[in-house]
Amino acid sequence: MSQLSEIVDSLENRISKLLHNYEKLKQSKLRLEEQFQQLESQHRQNTKQIDEWKTKFESLKLANSMLGSDQYKRDTKLKINALIREIDQCIAQLSE
Repeated sequence: MSQLSEIVDSLENRISKLLHNYEKLKQSKLRLEEQFQQLESQHRQNTKQIDEWKTKFESLKLANSMLGSDQYKRDTKLKINALIREIDQCIAQLSE
């Protein structure tokens, strides 16, 4: 009979440890999910900032080439030609 009682006690201890480990893992999972959400948000912000910097860089390249720099002259000419074509299309639509 005492052996049965020892087995039950042992099982109770194991179950208690398992439940404790389960709770710890559950809390750890919640912390990791919060961290993931924060990192995901930070990633979105960084991506947005990178896009903004790319736009600023393109604007600076264009401005630099308009100021006489030979480095981005070709890009500027292409951009101006695209703008002229766009203006011509607008004029054609207005004259219809």
